[in-house]
Amino acid sequence: MPAIAVRLQQVIITYKANDPESKRWAIRCEQELTARGVRVLMGPSGPKDNPYPVFLASANRGIDLAIVLGGDGTALGAARHLAAEGVPLLAVNIGGRLGFLTEPAEVLHDTQAVWERLEQDRYAVQKRMMVQAQLFQGNQRPGEPSSEVFWALNEMAVKPASVERLPTCVLEIEVDGEVIDQYQGDGLIVSTPTGSTSYTLSAGGAILHPGMEAISVVPICPLSLSSRPLILPPAFVVSIWPLQDQELRTKLWMDGVLATSIWPGQRVDVRRAQKDAQFIILQENYSYYRTLREKLQWAGALVPYPRNHRVWS
Repeated sequence: MPAIAVRLQQVIITYKANDPESKRWAIRCEQELTARGVRVLMGPSGPKDNPYPVFLASANRGIDLAIVLGGDGTALGAARHLAAEGVPLLAVNIGGRLGFLTEPAEVLHDTQAVWERLEQDRYAVQKRMMVQAQLFQGNQRPGEPSSEVFWALNEMAVKPASVERLPTCVLEIEVDGEVIDQYQGDGLIVSTPTGSTSYTLSAGGAILHPGMEAISVVPICPLSLSSRPLILPPAFVVSIWPLQDQELRTKLWMDGVLATSIWPGQRVDVRRAQKDAQFIILQENYSYYRTLREKLQWAGALVPYPRNHRVWS
């Protein structure tokens, strides 16, 4: 997609908590940007570190860019908190593992060139659909929400917090108010195309190109062999009702992070988020399919056969 203007007046820099390498690069980026007259808000991000509410509250004007140094988990956290504010993300894989959502670390080898490219609009922006979820009491539509709005770039999951018996829960699913099925198993995943290569893939869901706009509904280890994944249009609302949860263990999870508990009589409505996440792409030869081949280690990328595409006359 075409680039958006980055003015580089106020920038967020987050790095993977407890990772010395990503912190070292964050300090270097902060020093260079400060020397350019940029106001920088910097801090660690991780399961026990959430700097974004403080950053957003202390920003004296709009945030032009977030530089996210870490792995996919660090990028997911940034997207959950900054997508609603329209902040573009430059996520770089430093200290991460897979790196599905991040630029390779090599892009920072010449950081001065990075700042110049951003200021000159010499980059691309990839928009990725997000989902949002909210709890409601009873079956009233419309009704007053019972929770805040939760955002996720990969997926929303409804499942118990502890596993002491199998199967672990019974969930009823509605699509736009119509009952579709009841799942008896270990939970339910409602994911975006971006999340189709994460938890959804492990649960048997299909891989969807991130350029698509769709919602994937995937049961986790269902007891019935007839329970299969669904691919829905993005405008549909998926409602999930926990049933027979006397021990109150069913929770809502966003990108693998606990969002909230679900009480008896409450439902979870999952829908397309109001805004997309925006990822800055600096790679000039970026290829989603190459990412799949390399990260998933597909055999076609490991066994080099000659490409003899000969045309016979």
